[in-house]
Amino acid sequence: MAEAPDVVNMIEHDPATLPLEDFDMSQTELWSQNKKWDYFARLRDEAPVHYCKDSEFGAYWSVTRFQDIMEMEQNWQVFSSEPAITISDPEEDFELPMFIAMDPPKHDDQRKTVQGVVAPQNLKILESTIRERVCKILDSLPIGEEFDWVDKVSIELTTQMLATLFDFPFEERRKLTRWSDVATANPDIDDGVVESEEQRREELYECLEYFGRLWQDRIDKPGGNDLISMLAHGEATRDLPSRPQEFLGNLILLIVGGNDTTRNSISGGVLALNENPGEYAKLRNNPAVIPNMVSEIIRWVTPLAHMRRTLTQDFEFRGQQMKKGDKVCMWYVSGNRDERAIDQPNEFIIDRPRARQHLSFGFGLHRCMGNRLAEMQLRILWEEIQKRFHMVEVVGKEVRTPSGFVNGYLHLPVKLHPI
Repeated sequence: MAEAPDVVNMIEHDPATLPLEDFDMSQTELWSQNKKWDYFARLRDEAPVHYCKDSEFGAYWSVTRFQDIMEMEQNWQVFSSEPAITISDPEEDFELPMFIAMDPPKHDDQRKTVQGVVAPQNLKILESTIRERVCKILDSLPIGEEFDWVDKVSIELTTQMLATLFDFPFEERRKLTRWSDVATANPDIDDGVVESEEQRREELYECLEYFGRLWQDRIDKPGGNDLISMLAHGEATRDLPSRPQEFLGNLILLIVGGNDTTRNSISGGVLALNENPGEYAKLRNNPAVIPNMVSEIIRWVTPLAHMRRTLTQDFEFRGQQMKKGDKVCMWYVSGNRDERAIDQPNEFIIDRPRARQHLSFGFGLHRCMGNRLAEMQLRILWEEIQKRFHMVEVVGKEVRTPSGFVNGYLHLPVKLHPI
């Protein structure tokens, strides 16, 4: 979709003086160049519920304060997750229903089917597997040589974990990484992932076909404890293959949810510690701070920048009159920097009190199902890093994802310094 001709390119303007009516926080350059923060600060102060009348994705509201987002999250009757959770609208001929983009009761029934995979007793079983894999990955890394942390650690660890959760053929696990990248790619932006919408669909249909074969295999083997077995035998989901678009939608949700968020927190945490050497020193001096640090990393990075809601009726919110059908972006990334809710939000503080008070996992009935698993992967990774390395040093400029949804990293050049 071509950018509307009268849309102002925000990064060419001063955030302090650009008229508020020209603010469009969905612009890719704000994210790829990490230039978003001053614009969000001004919106929180001057227009916390802001209307953008024109953007690449059409008109939409931005909600940028912590408490406003929390309130909106709880009112699913007015602020619906259907038909989509991203600012971009689904293609009419390629809609992919998924339970995160549904409201109760259907959302609750489908989520309940798979949430057992991250139940506390299952996480206890997974912990030793994660640690074993983390150790293997870290021990295979070159010492004193530059390499890409995103590829060798962030992607590799999360993809191995995802293959375990799906009981997916381990040697083919990078297919999951590819499908995750394709699912969140924007063919209109040269992000190096897909060249066209046709290519994107073709690859996602390959994903559907592959999982269709796994599904058939699991139907014949009841009692499995992986995501596909749970879906195949769940009362609310066992007929999913008869609704292929919904089957594919839920596969993508589970792949992206299990991959992108943890992967980008792993990369963003290394970068944050490098940018804040005093905090890295704290970590070296006191490894017991790691569980708290993990929460601070997840707040600081905010791996999914926004969630979208759609108005089911005309509604007044904070003095602004919203209309039925309007799109609303709840900018988690801004709520996590809101000084009204979080003390010193623009400081990365690994021993921050109440570090788990953040919006990165969402809130209410759509709160991230795998939040404890994500925290556990990050905790184990940093425990094992600290046993081996004095420092994971960033030695070049990071390359960020050109997206206002996946707030992530494509490359992060690093060098390891042993203890």
